[in-house]
Amino acid sequence: MADNDDPSTKVEVKAGLCNLCRFQRIVSNTRGSAFSLCERSKIDPRFRKYPPIPVGRCAGFEPRG
Repeated sequence: MADNDDPSTKVEVKAGLCNLCRFQRIVSNTRGSAFSLCERSKIDPRFRKYPPIPVGRCAGFEPRG
């Protein structure tokens, strides 16, 4: 979902494992591009803010609630 959480602006990003992770947030810009942001990167420097996608494995993966 877009960073403003408005369901009418839902954007799909094929980010692999990130799409199932509770730390993912989709960030979109005004030109229509969307990026998979790893919120875990804010608290743990081992994780990249915008990991190269698609992600197949991740030590920090936690499924969405």
